[in-house]
Amino acid sequence: MSDFLTVEAKRILAETFGKKDISLSWEYSQKEGHGDLSSSIALQLAKDIGTKPQKIAQVLADGLCSLPDVERTEVAGPGYVNVWLTPVKLLSMLQETQNVCVPQSVKESDAPVIIDYCGPNIAKPLGVHHLGTHIIGQALVNLYRHTGCNVIGWSYPGDWGTQFGKLAVAYARWGEGKPVASYSIDDLLALYVRFHEEGEKDSSLDDQAREAFAKIEQGDKDLRAFWKSVVDITMQALSRTYERLHVSIDVETGESFYQDKTEPIIAEGMKKGVFTEGEGGALIVAFTEESNLPPLMVRKGDGSTLYATRDLAMVRYRLDTYHPRALYYVVDVAQSLHFQQLEAACRMLGWDIPEFEHVVFGRMRFADAGMSTRKGTVLKLEEVLDEAVRRAKSVIEEHGDSVQTDDPDELAEMMGIGAIAYGILSQNRKMDIVFSWEKVLSFDGNSAPYLQYTHARCRSVLEKAQSSDRVPLPDVSSLTAYERNLTNMLLQFSSVLVSARDTRMPHLLTNYLFGLCQEFNTFYNEEPILKAEEPARALRLGLTSLTASVLKAGAEILTLRVPDRM
Repeated sequence: MSDFLTVEAKRILAETFGKKDISLSWEYSQKEGHGDLSSSIALQLAKDIGTKPQKIAQVLADGLCSLPDVERTEVAGPGYVNVWLTPVKLLSMLQETQNVCVPQSVKESDAPVIIDYCGPNIAKPLGVHHLGTHIIGQALVNLYRHTGCNVIGWSYPGDWGTQFGKLAVAYARWGEGKPVASYSIDDLLALYVRFHEEGEKDSSLDDQAREAFAKIEQGDKDLRAFWKSVVDITMQALSRTYERLHVSIDVETGESFYQDKTEPIIAEGMKKGVFTEGEGGALIVAFTEESNLPPLMVRKGDGSTLYATRDLAMVRYRLDTYHPRALYYVVDVAQSLHFQQLEAACRMLGWDIPEFEHVVFGRMRFADAGMSTRKGTVLKLEEVLDEAVRRAKSVIEEHGDSVQTDDPDELAEMMGIGAIAYGILSQNRKMDIVFSWEKVLSFDGNSAPYLQYTHARCRSVLEKAQSSDRVPLPDVSSLTAYERNLTNMLLQFSSVLVSARDTRMPHLLTNYLFGLCQEFNTFYNEEPILKAEEPARALRLGLTSLTASVLKAGAEILTLRVPDRM
């Protein structure tokens, strides 16, 4: 949106100082009185040109001031160029922001970005520690899709392994003849926990579990039917939770999908000398000393494959089937070594892999519960969501008539679930997250309820004005400081979306939305809207309408929903 300034600035620098092919960017000013846009290009070029940055900046300021869309310019500090645009130009630029609120069309022919997230364990309810991968992953999928990128959100459930042998043994011993199809996911968890409790007294149970899973691998009819029922029960339970979290998977392939795809990988690795024999007859990938990576086991001494083998098969499947331009894995920091080994192994195999990134997020720590599934003390995600909704409902009741809603239950769900999701996304994902009710359910400051309330305030103003969802902006010759500040904040939406997407840092979007809420509420408190004279009234309604659109679009990218009344 500042391209016309860039073109003219480059022309001036080329003619005056002989500088061509420079990289020049403009930043929206963060402080009032510093213009609408600012550039530090003079500081960057001063040493190369051999001229003081203030002199370069003054040349630029004088030249840019002659443009018809520029109201005035100034040189600030050691050599910044600040530019104020005309109100007509600023408001014409806002039309593009309205378009950005609508998801851009996706070119299906473009090579996709694959975002691997979720990966729940079958036969176990989701724990609160699963929130990070689900919420961050879905927000990133939404960011890519909203900005017109071909993206595939991929789930990789843990539906294979000896845990199914353990469940089969537990069911046979303590299932009491109850049909497995009638079990809930909590019933399955209880069986799993009991197996480990009994296993501490009877070591033979582990051998029985390995034998049972071997039969599942070999296709035993009854045990395969048992396995499938367990998977179906889990997926039904997951679908209800995903609906509440607004998580929507595009492709789902569990570990079992890759069982018949591991042998070609093993054969290729052995042929190329990448997989070599390790201790006890196991196959390993031995990395170079420079990589500082420990060996990666890809086949046990007894011939069985591992999680890493299936991960390699999955990479190969994705490359061959989808030809992606990027592979992103949204998994917590504990898996960093695994993904370093996985990428290194793929490159040693000579595969032409695209951009490969472990989109890491910090560990979630909990003050009020242990997280060991084996001991049955997992803090269940559904319980956390229910508690959040209960607390949100209490807040609504405490506010009485000051909170307006036709459906308190629906609003409580919106606020409670949104508060938890936003509480995760508003933090730098690379930092550890300490889970506390006070923090994630705060209804003040940088929180989901504050965003939701501000959106409802915008919608209330428009409803009172009997305005449509999209109010056209009139031509005006001047802007108040509050109108200009809000306009500049709205203009940043497009660039923030791109930055949050390309860095895969959703908190950049939450920070922006928080700032927009603050800017709008200041504008709302300082400027009359409905009682203003024309054309100020139309302008302020237009800014209110666009604020509502940006807040709603941003919230939905972050998996939140916003009410029209609150």
